[in-house]
Amino acid sequence: MADDRPAALASSTRTPVGIVGGGPAGLVLSHLLHRAGVPSVVVDSRSREEISTTVRAGILEHGTVQLLLDSGVYSDGASRRVLEEGYEHEGVELAFGGRRHRVDFHDLVAASVWLYPQTEVFADLAHARERDGGDVRFGVQDARVVDLEGDQPRILYRDAEGLEHEVLPDFLVGADGSRSACRRAVPEGQGQNTGREYPFAWFGFLTDAPASAPELVYSHSPHGFALVSQRTDTVQRMYFQCDPDEDVTAWSEDRIWEEMRRRTAVNGLELKTGPVRDAAVLRFRSFVHAPLRHGRMLLAGDAAHTVPPTGAKGLNLAVADVRVLAPALADAVLRDDTTGLDTYSERALERVWKAQHFSYWMTTMLHTLPGSAPFDVRRQEAELATLAASRAGQTLLAEGYTGWPGSQV
Repeated sequence: MADDRPAALASSTRTPVGIVGGGPAGLVLSHLLHRAGVPSVVVDSRSREEISTTVRAGILEHGTVQLLLDSGVYSDGASRRVLEEGYEHEGVELAFGGRRHRVDFHDLVAASVWLYPQTEVFADLAHARERDGGDVRFGVQDARVVDLEGDQPRILYRDAEGLEHEVLPDFLVGADGSRSACRRAVPEGQGQNTGREYPFAWFGFLTDAPASAPELVYSHSPHGFALVSQRTDTVQRMYFQCDPDEDVTAWSEDRIWEEMRRRTAVNGLELKTGPVRDAAVLRFRSFVHAPLRHGRMLLAGDAAHTVPPTGAKGLNLAVADVRVLAPALADAVLRDDTTGLDTYSERALERVWKAQHFSYWMTTMLHTLPGSAPFDVRRQEAELATLAASRAGQTLLAEGYTGWPGSQV
């Protein structure tokens, strides 16, 4: 490989762990490493403000909430915001065939999920890293990773003044999202990418309105899928199935609400409406890169895998990766024991594929495929009715949605 080292460097930093990506995955990892006594450097091309204002989903599994609480994110005496500002949901509603059925997580698996936006998770983690003196470099430019084949990987980037900087980690972690530059740096033929593109997307928007239901409502209808979600007491998040190439500008506020009502009223739900803002189309993709290790570089979160949003697994999968990766890196750095790193990919991918199956199941059970005949819609309704009538079936859904309680991977 050609030497990518710039002619002149403004700084060169040695660190046990270098992390590309300062979103929740990268910050959780940096935080857990700090708690274990392992320094790290985090770089991200986005500014802290940009990450904190990017609207993302916000359903946290029981285990994700517990990790935030147990790992000292709120150890400075500040309020435990995830509990005090988040909303505990003990179930979800499935709406189909003109009726609604509640799946009671607490009764079925003694677990809950929490409605707490990803932007708030990021804010908590960024505060914790700043409080603890973490080296997190937001707003870098042209970040790239090189020399992955040897014993000294490098992270190169430019600062706002155009000066070049270098980070020399013993181990490098790519947590830089679904368009990961770290993943793309793996030489062709040394990793396998598998995935599926879906023929539909979500039209998502925020509305300034009170909640239409106390918990999430997944509504299957002959007109297509809709999801009634919440954000706060006065701001709600709504979605409906659309074409992946849907033009957001073609949808007036009246048209948006007409479509949402059409897909939910058939199942007996009366929507609380208000002004619409921040509308966007969210494309669906299932993707897995394997293995999650290439030499001294490890991948975590969306850099390694993505799932459709139907099952609320994205952020939770990233945290599950890091839960396995952090102690493995600590052992490698502090005890020169790479056993955990050697098994990281296999252990993390076990949960990734469980989540892929769960997300695919929820997605295909609830969405109307293009060209579906009346038979297909009725068959889906029969699947939902079978699920609603079976405690075993509901338990399967509750286990997956809350994060397979008791599972550590």
